[in-house]
Amino acid sequence: MTDILEVESGVYSVIFNGASYEVRLGVGEIFINGHRYPFELIDPRQWKRPGSGAGIQGRAAIVAPMPGKIVRVLVAEGDPVEAGQGILVVEAMKMQNELKAPRAGRVTSVAVKAGDGVNAGAVLATVE
Repeated sequence: MTDILEVESGVYSVIFNGASYEVRLGVGEIFINGHRYPFELIDPRQWKRPGSGAGIQGRAAIVAPMPGKIVRVLVAEGDPVEAGQGILVVEAMKMQNELKAPRAGRVTSVAVKAGDGVNAGAVLATVE
């Protein structure tokens, strides 16, 4: 049995299998009884497939991660966008996924419209 109690902001008292631990959370690290353990928080929603975007300059393609159906197009050709801004929403396997701009720029093409079916890897829009 595990018992966890927050004793102050970012500090927890943890009792696990009869042993007591003091746990302190930091940015990118956790301390358990004074021992430091670095960690990296990985958000799968931020995953970028290799080659799906461009660097600082050039064209960045927004591609379908899997076969699906376009539910909504959130931008139009010529619109300015910020990095991380939603471009369109794809429904795949009964889940809706918002595809985002990999960098700031201007939408140079939108190759789909709501209701279109798409194949994995299809270029849906580009940002320059």
